[in-house]
Amino acid sequence: MADGAFTYSGGRVEPGETEDIRVPVSETYLGDPIRIPVTISNGERPGPTMFLSAAVHGDELNGIEVVREVAQEWDHEGLEGTLVCLPVLNVMGFMAQQRYLPIYDRDLNRSFPGSPDSTSARRMAARIFSEFVEPCDIGIDFHTSTRGRTNMLHVRGDTDDPEVNRLAKAFASHVVISSQGPSGSLRREATDAGVPTITVEMGEAHRFQRDLIDAALQGVVSVMAEYGLRPADAVRWPGWRTLVDDQDDKTWLRANAGGLVEMHHAQGALVYEGDRICTITNPFKAASETVCAPFTGVVVGVLENPLVYPGNPLCHLVRLDEDTLRAVEREQTP
Repeated sequence: MADGAFTYSGGRVEPGETEDIRVPVSETYLGDPIRIPVTISNGERPGPTMFLSAAVHGDELNGIEVVREVAQEWDHEGLEGTLVCLPVLNVMGFMAQQRYLPIYDRDLNRSFPGSPDSTSARRMAARIFSEFVEPCDIGIDFHTSTRGRTNMLHVRGDTDDPEVNRLAKAFASHVVISSQGPSGSLRREATDAGVPTITVEMGEAHRFQRDLIDAALQGVVSVMAEYGLRPADAVRWPGWRTLVDDQDDKTWLRANAGGLVEMHHAQGALVYEGDRICTITNPFKAASETVCAPFTGVVVGVLENPLVYPGNPLCHLVRLDEDTLRAVEREQTP
């Protein structure tokens, strides 16, 4: 911030203005610029600066639509503060429709905060981080599950940090999974740099899922209300919430046999200890393995590709305490 303006290399956005810009972060083999789209909406009144980012993995599309709608379709009259909207961080992966940067298959989300004198990925990360992440007060980074799996909408963040905890709760998802995040990930490095940041996981790669997009947009409204960018009466309570901060309260169930998987529960489902999660059979259905829930909880993520080797993940399950279980049962009872 400078005199109420949001500044970046080559420009500034004054209070009351919105600008769509394309920021060079690298070059092609032909020397043409590789540019990321950025929309900056600077409110007429001062307030927090929040970034929204998506597609740091190029095949994760749900978050792109969330960030685009906030940037291009919402009325920001009366906005108190600044929104920095970054709908496609990994432009090269997005164009190739793949998770990683095509350059040596590098993961942009393990490259932050970056370095201007290092690898291509770290140079890109450094430009994004210094220009549009570090100037902010809070941030939300949108993701989906990897190809072949899907997630219910949930939040990940280091809730041992009081400001991250506040942000995670403000988003108003049912499930919050507490962790620092991997070294080099945007949310971890931004938080370490003094910009509390959460990851929102939602759905699967390679598609728009309207119900999840709409739910995420409600979460953004709630966060903006919590931090004063919008009226405070828009802060949401999801009805129930579980905070998973113990490794024993979550698990990935894995296949102990190869074959074809029949899932018996979708993401977001409530399951009880001993319930069948899925069945694995061979092509003749002559042999099978039944995978059961080791505890009562909510199915956060499930397999979409029904073919597995031994050791492949099948289901991500988080435990519920008794009070939360009763709340979930009330919500899911017709």
